[in-house]
Amino acid sequence: MLRVRRAPAAVWGPRGQHRYKASIYPPYRGGPLPRTPWTVRGPPPGGPLPWYMRENLSVREQLPELDTVTYAEKQYRVPWLAKPPDFPPWQRGWNDPLYRQGPRLEEMPDYKERPCYIYHQRSRLLEGVKQALWLTKTKLIEGLPPRVLDIIGEPGNQLENQDEKVQNAIFHAHFWVTHKESTTKDTYSPLLLDNLLNLCRMTTIKHPLLSKRMLAKRYKVSAVWERESNLLRVCGINGVLLNAMTPLEPVASKDEILATENHVLETFYPISPIIDFQAVNVYKLQNDTGFREGYPYPYAHTVYFTESSKNPVPKFHPEQLRAKMLMFAFCNALAKAKTFYGAEPKVLETPIVVQSIGTDGHLFHFMVFQLNTTDLDSSDGIKNLVWIDSDQMLYEDARSRPQIRRKVVILPAGIHGYEPETFKKFLALYLQGAV
Repeated sequence: MLRVRRAPAAVWGPRGQHRYKASIYPPYRGGPLPRTPWTVRGPPPGGPLPWYMRENLSVREQLPELDTVTYAEKQYRVPWLAKPPDFPPWQRGWNDPLYRQGPRLEEMPDYKERPCYIYHQRSRLLEGVKQALWLTKTKLIEGLPPRVLDIIGEPGNQLENQDEKVQNAIFHAHFWVTHKESTTKDTYSPLLLDNLLNLCRMTTIKHPLLSKRMLAKRYKVSAVWERESNLLRVCGINGVLLNAMTPLEPVASKDEILATENHVLETFYPISPIIDFQAVNVYKLQNDTGFREGYPYPYAHTVYFTESSKNPVPKFHPEQLRAKMLMFAFCNALAKAKTFYGAEPKVLETPIVVQSIGTDGHLFHFMVFQLNTTDLDSSDGIKNLVWIDSDQMLYEDARSRPQIRRKVVILPAGIHGYEPETFKKFLALYLQGAV
């Protein structure tokens, strides 16, 4: 009599307790599959593949004698018909700005094989002023020139009740133009600049030469030069330009200009000086001051910049803002120099001076740039000069309501940390050339 050994109803496995599907047969303990030709090296040689491994041929490959029916005659796409191989693009007969296709770069008339590296109003230099000094072949001098300091020290050049008028200009830019508690930086920075320029115009009665000036906004300037075999260009819309009928006199003497020949420009190897520039192949070699010939105010006096955080314009840090001021002051001077002296590189007989002022509504940066040479390819020889007085605070804080903590007034309403010397420097740069 045969005895049938029954398997246990439940066993413990790696995943816990489980039951056998069939209590008569032992469970599968794992291990390799049986070594058959299919499991080792595929189907036997010469044998047919199973249906799920066969490649499905298209109808054209199965029946090459069939003709393809396309929608070429209908002139529009039909989903159930084939696409013609050489179907021409549809011509609307008129210029649609949404679907207009421009020519390729190689087909444009201004295309050149040699790339040009462009700096525009949205470019930000990685190394700041140090990088701009190398690009413009310029020597840096800290502080303002002695001529500007003499204008600051003269009491007759100041306004009556000057500090009160400047504080009213700050109040107007912050609070008096809006029903809110305060305005944004995008609003009060340009408005504060306009208010300060209006205060400077009040000195026209004392100095009649100030009436021979003109403000220009959203003008375009362009200048091209070579720096160590690299073709560079500064162009675009920059700040507000104050033009004059007469140019500014050179700030540095001839001996100071000749002394710059021994100055060594600082480098920042291994970073490339043109790492922040945009490389393009479609460009024009154009030096333009932004004004037509015969304009009554042809000389650039001061370029004003206001930092803004409004999108899509990127935010500039103070170091990058000073570099932008230097690049565009150099661009205005170089464009004027090439208009007067031609495109040939040389040392200028009469240097060209352009001033620049930048602000974010609190900090002010003052700059005086003097272009001595247009021979910028090599780092040897005479250098240009720039005087920079940076991080001058006009005021620390302005608030319409006091700051109260635990029923104690910590900071009252009004302007705090006002610095009168900052506006004196602002006014001195405006008066230079007219005093």
